[in-house]
Amino acid sequence: SDLELFTFSEKVGSGLPLWLPKGAMLRERLQQFLQKAQIETGYLPVITPHIGSKQLYVTSGHWEKYGKDSFRPITTPQEGEEFMLKPMNCPHHMQIFADNQFSYRDMPVRYFEPATVYRYEKAGQLSGLTRVRAITQDDGHLFCRVSQIGDEVSTIVSIIKEFYTTMNMMEGYWVRLSIRDDDKSKYLGTDEVWEKAEAALKDAAEKNELNYKIGIGEAAFYGPKLDFMFKDAIGREWQLATIQCDFNLPERFNLEFTNEKGEKERPVVIHRAISGSLERFMGVMIEHYAGNFPTWLSPVQVKVIPVRDTHNDYARKIHNLLVDAGVRSDFDDRDLNLGKKVREAKNEKITYWVVIGDKEIENNNITVEHRDKGQIGTQTAEEFVANLVEEIKKRA
Repeated sequence: SDLELFTFSEKVGSGLPLWLPKGAMLRERLQQFLQKAQIETGYLPVITPHIGSKQLYVTSGHWEKYGKDSFRPITTPQEGEEFMLKPMNCPHHMQIFADNQFSYRDMPVRYFEPATVYRYEKAGQLSGLTRVRAITQDDGHLFCRVSQIGDEVSTIVSIIKEFYTTMNMMEGYWVRLSIRDDDKSKYLGTDEVWEKAEAALKDAAEKNELNYKIGIGEAAFYGPKLDFMFKDAIGREWQLATIQCDFNLPERFNLEFTNEKGEKERPVVIHRAISGSLERFMGVMIEHYAGNFPTWLSPVQVKVIPVRDTHNDYARKIHNLLVDAGVRSDFDDRDLNLGKKVREAKNEKITYWVVIGDKEIENNNITVEHRDKGQIGTQTAEEFVANLVEEIKKRA
């Protein structure tokens, strides 16, 4: 497409998106926004490998539940070793927690990781970015006490609301409280822990005044969820953010911390993702904005267009001024007529373009046009840069 964000290749494989430079910049900007919001609320970054021992997923229960939907185990030259392409991040994060000796004073412990996992979606179910086999989750797991569940869920809800308000997607949202159905064989854990987890999420939903409905049979196999449902600009509904309460994986991995009495206590794990699958979210977001991304998010915020090659030196100074101010600027010095350059800038849905000709050089200014507002007029480069930086700050 004209936006040049991503592509697919049969040689690479179906359902495995390749991000082009503009798409990579867009994706990176989203990740930076999410990272900032999480670090500000006490989350710590971690990094885990793209593969893991099959036994890790046997212990977690993912192999039994999702083994048939995962890529086949990788065998190694060492007999008896089996690894998997990572289908989930949570078992890895459990092991990071297990490597530490925590006390009640350390709780809650919060980890986040924008990590890619791999699931074998059937070829007939693949669809653009919204259904892929390489799934990047802005994944997070926090380990807390039962008494801390409410406050922690409230913090996550505040991050979700901030993110989707900024994305202009909060109108008409609702939340599904996903619980078990009557076939309890599909789920890990006892009735007692499920009742405790479901009650904790219900209380959090009411405390945060979420517009929620019960979804029977929609729970994860290890616990109930709050699934956030959002509509895009053309009215399609998507499940994106999620908060999941889990008493079961800490039991399976024997996780513990020391409480006030010096005794070992089992933490609760809250799984959460803000954008969900980054690929799916971006597929939804591209359609939501119809490619007209807000300035702070746009892969190219300004295109500097000299009318002729005699204007290149002055135009390059303007481009460098923008880049030095942290603006994502593109300098179009190709030997093409002005009309074609401007048409391309419009088709690429770049937010601003700056035209440099004889008048601009003579008056030491620039002519600015906006994607939606049309011609803004002439101003000094310094005025334009200062106003643009302020605009980007407000939105970011």
